[in-house]
Amino acid sequence: MKISKAAAAAAVAVALALTATACGGSTEKASDTGATGGSKEKIVVGIKYDQPGLGLKTPDGKFTGFDVDVATYVAKELGYEPNQIEFKQAVSAERENLIANGDVKFVVATYSINDKRKEKVDFAGPYFLAHQDLLVRADDTSITKAEDLNKKKLCSVTGSTSAQNVKTKLAPEADLLEQGGYSECLTGLENKAVDALTTDNSILAGYAAQDKNKGKFKLVGLSLSNENYGIGLKKGDKELQTKINAALKKMVEDGSWQKAVDKNLGPANFKSEPAPQITEGS
Repeated sequence: MKISKAAAAAAVAVALALTATACGGSTEKASDTGATGGSKEKIVVGIKYDQPGLGLKTPDGKFTGFDVDVATYVAKELGYEPNQIEFKQAVSAERENLIANGDVKFVVATYSINDKRKEKVDFAGPYFLAHQDLLVRADDTSITKAEDLNKKKLCSVTGSTSAQNVKTKLAPEADLLEQGGYSECLTGLENKAVDALTTDNSILAGYAAQDKNKGKFKLVGLSLSNENYGIGLKKGDKELQTKINAALKKMVEDGSWQKAVDKNLGPANFKSEPAPQITEGS
């Protein structure tokens, strides 16, 4: 059967239209368009899921905490609304891998800036200054300084700088137990499987302030180190670093930073340091 030239041309046109429809509607790469220009579907941000007052995923799937508020503010300044943010869990030991592999755009997860980490990732900020402290049971009077941890069981999280700081510099005879998350350490502390939990005072205050923990634990009140929290991002991404630094400065200047501190850490009667000066990328 012969087909006229007009019919053949029409068939080809239909086929091309169908092909274009199948291939041309994707916006999967929209999140890579940057802070300006083009539509963006989402941005993936790494946070902690188990740190009350800082980064917490609630049973109903919501996210709360100071780091969450910082991440949301920064993402908005980059051009993303809250419903365009996808939060991804960033446990301490996996933060560098998440950034290097491109699984997240940036990480806001009580991420202390130090030289070892800066070999693998870059930071923006810092945006918060915390001090390492100890959390003990409320009725424990045997631990009033770091040296009291010698011969005692100390818990912290794998990949955290806090435990190594105590073990190497302050209490070399402490029996160190490293867990996957602070929640496991807290359970061990409550059950007397460990004698103290060490990390930043901001994190400890968040746990101690939870309704279920009130009256059970206390902060010893030490300043064992200075922990400058930064926002981790892929090494060499100076453009993103500059934009995040600008967002952090704006957050402090318009009062949003202090409001976030008061809302998330104020209930624990925690007195934060003033917002630190931004040093990364300068």
